Order: sequence, then structure tokens, then C-alpha cells
Amino acid sequence: MYCRLEICVDSVESALIAQSAGADRVELCDNLIEGGTTPGYGSISSARRNLDIDLHVLIRPRGGDFIYSDLELDIMRRDIDICGELGVNGIVAGILRAEGTVDIDRTSRLIELAYPMTVTFHRAFDMCADPLQSLEDVISTGAKRLLTSGQSNRAKDGIKLIRQLVAEAGDRIIVMPGGGIDDTNILSIISETSAKEVHMTGRKSINSEMKFRRDGIRMGNSPELTEFTRKIADYEKIRGILNILNRKI
Repeated sequence: MYCRLEICVDSVESALIAQSAGADRVELCDNLIEGGTTPGYGSISSARRNLDIDLHVLIRPRGGDFIYSDLELDIMRRDIDICGELGVNGIVAGILRAEGTVDIDRTSRLIELAYPMTVTFHRAFDMCADPLQSLEDVISTGAKRLLTSGQSNRAKDGIKLIRQLVAEAGDRIIVMPGGGIDDTNILSIISETSAKEVHMTGRKSINSEMKFRRDGIRMGNSPELTEFTRKIADYEKIRGILNILNRKI
């Protein structure tokens, strides 16, 4: 069984690394430390010009919850228009209601606007109160794909629910596991859920080329990152995952 590999990236550099390693598709984001937000026009345009594989773009105007104001919804619509104009293959989006249900009406409007781009309903799903009902709601919006960790922090801990979602979905929507997937667990996740697509980052940290480094100052609040390290897609890691898939699946 062939399993498609989507790599989540936050730069054009990483997108090109993912492509060269053999990924089937990239999801381009910004601000992954908050779970991802919409990348800028320049990044989307450059990625589309330089990639031969499918490009999906996250449509999320900010971090935090998945309830959006009318102003934020207008921003999302404009970002979708830009993606369409630039020849993006698909968008990744999702809107919830305060009660933990899928906002079918608003999500459906975004999907209609995105056509003919395909739409993945993202891990907002993992914040829903009733996963099986929410699966039906996502299907009703017209989304082609559902990204989920099985309502756990990591997909390997949500295998039971992911397997149930795959079975319930049948051919109506692609259920794509994502969240903490790596070479130690990808085979078990695929074999135990029967997923036909998987989503991962496959990153590594690299050091800055800055020689002068001022101590005690940070531009952001994350304890994980400084101005002298950054994360990019890891060619060897992604290639290793694909070798595992080609050998075992």
C-alpha cells in the first residue's frame, strides 16, 4: 500500500528540502510555535514558483482558538483569494463554534471560495467535543481531508480514535494522522489505523552563522528558541521515513 507523505514547513527553504527528499506534498505555514498561522504572500509565491510537488497553505490568521470574528473571516477570504491567484493546490483551514462543534456554515463558505483548490480541515478538529459527530460535520462542509492526532497531543496516543475515524469515514474523506509522527512510530500508526496519508514536520535545529552574540536579550518569549538557532526540514530524516515506507508498506 502506498502511503502519501505530507511535510509541514514554515519556510520555502524547508519546502525545497522536503521536495528533494521525496515528499508528496508540503503544507506551508508560518509561526509553527503557535501551531501555525498563514504565511506571507512572498513565501507563498516563492514556494509555488520553486516547487513541482503539491503545495497546500494554512489559512489561520492568528494563534489561539478557532472562533473567528467577521474581520478575521474577511482576512481568511482574502488569503484564500491570494492562494488561488498564485496557483496553490489546496488550503488548510477550519472554524469552530464556542460549544466545541464545527462551524459548518462558515467553513463551507471558505471551501466554496477555495474551489477548485482542495481543502484539509486541520487539527481544530482535535478541540471538538464529539469527534464522531464532528467527522460527519467536516464531511458535510465538502472538505477533502481531515488532519487529526486523534484528539491527543501525539498521533501515536490517539491511534484508537484515528482508526475509528478512518473506518467511519470510508471513502467520503481522507483521514490523515499528524502530530509527533517520526521514524519510531510511523509504521505502527499506519498499520493500526489503515491511514493512506500521514503528516509530519521532520525538522532539525541548526545554529546561526552570527559570530557576535549578545547575551540576555530575546526577540520572543519561547524558552525553546533563541535568535541563534532555527529549525528547518531535515533531508535525512524525511528520506529515512520514505525509505521505511517504501520498504515496509
